[in-house]
Amino acid sequence: MSDDVTLLRARVLALMPQAKSDLADMVAYRSVHAPQDNPPADCEHMVTWLQQVFTKAGFAEVETHVTSDGSKTVTGIKRGPEGAPTVLLYFHHDVQPVPDESQWDTPPWTLTDGKDKRWYGRGAADCKGNIAVHLTAIRALGDNLPVTLKIVGEGSEEQGTGGLEDFVPENPDLLAADAILVADAGNFQAGIPTLTTSLRGVTNVRVTVDTLEGPMHSGQFGGPAPDALAALISMLATLRDAKGDTTVKGLPSDQTWPGQQYDADQFRTDARVLPGVDLLGDGTVSDMLWARLAATVIGIDCPSVDDATPAVQAKARALISMRVPPGIDAEVAQRALMDHLTAVAPWKVKLTVEPMIVGQPFVAATKGPAHDAMVASLSAAYEKDVVSLGQGASIPLCNVFQTTFPKAEIMLLGVEEPKALIHAPNESVDPSEIENMSLSLALFLQKFAAARS
Repeated sequence: MSDDVTLLRARVLALMPQAKSDLADMVAYRSVHAPQDNPPADCEHMVTWLQQVFTKAGFAEVETHVTSDGSKTVTGIKRGPEGAPTVLLYFHHDVQPVPDESQWDTPPWTLTDGKDKRWYGRGAADCKGNIAVHLTAIRALGDNLPVTLKIVGEGSEEQGTGGLEDFVPENPDLLAADAILVADAGNFQAGIPTLTTSLRGVTNVRVTVDTLEGPMHSGQFGGPAPDALAALISMLATLRDAKGDTTVKGLPSDQTWPGQQYDADQFRTDARVLPGVDLLGDGTVSDMLWARLAATVIGIDCPSVDDATPAVQAKARALISMRVPPGIDAEVAQRALMDHLTAVAPWKVKLTVEPMIVGQPFVAATKGPAHDAMVASLSAAYEKDVVSLGQGASIPLCNVFQTTFPKAEIMLLGVEEPKALIHAPNESVDPSEIENMSLSLALFLQKFAAARS
């Protein structure tokens, strides 16, 4: 281990109490951006906190910008030596809501130590833990910053409302960089340094079935009366075959993933699959998760069991979200999904199929001076070889970065490994991930500067 690594590791370790304090401050802010309502006061408080803490860390021109969706984006710059490369650090400061606090074992808005030594709280990993990484690495380098650093902190990522997607191409000079680090991903497992090299895109479609002027008594009319809910169920059932593969007419369903394989037993544990329940698809877990389409019914409008009455349903509605792997255009996939649903609708029902959001898949940098410096830095910090993998989720902003800054190397990493349970009750972060990622980032800034000198 080099003297530089040893010195920086000691600095990062000494800064971990401050990192925990920072994270506790951030978790306490209920910064859930709600575009349909006025954002809560804590969204504003979170922005103010970011302005203050990055200014104290030596950033100039720390400003907020109201984007097209009404959220606030934070930007700033910390200038390095003349001629040094520029690195843009991305994060988001909004979090997922907590609809039912009773499902949590600890207070969701209070950073809490767990018996497993993890830190629990909403946003502890996604994405406020990554903000703590940025701050810790910057403090570890102190006045010896070898690059020019820029930050861009998004205020509505969890809602997918696109404010920053509009802001980036409108402000290219403000955000231009040689390397862009998207800190909204994570390691394959805690302790295994990982770069995410591909993202599936996403397309949502809303389908509505109408059959009657209103619900009718199931005893008096059930049988010949066309049941809207039954029609919808039959349509949705065609989106997967008996093995569980997504089957949309006109789209492939047999792609394979050539890289790192995700062990099936480990996936069962990470996904909290119940004992005895099968995994889906005829491919490997990596094939199904990173290389193939996945259609998911994420919502259905119909009577709940508790509110049910003996009636044939006149209307039913569903929202389908389909993940789209690299190699398939998301707009083409959306049209194919809409055509498929139209074709399988039974009984000449009145059908409305509406296109919703579209986000294209993304492939990250896998070579170049920034990529090579990051691989070396992660390997040195974790003392393990770096693995590359895909991610089933979507970050449409990455495509916006790629289009706006075609010469920049874009990389995805962060503290959001499977046990973090992001978006779920009992979200947490492994503090060793904050420590090792902070060291990785500090080393990267040094190595990238040296590579470009």
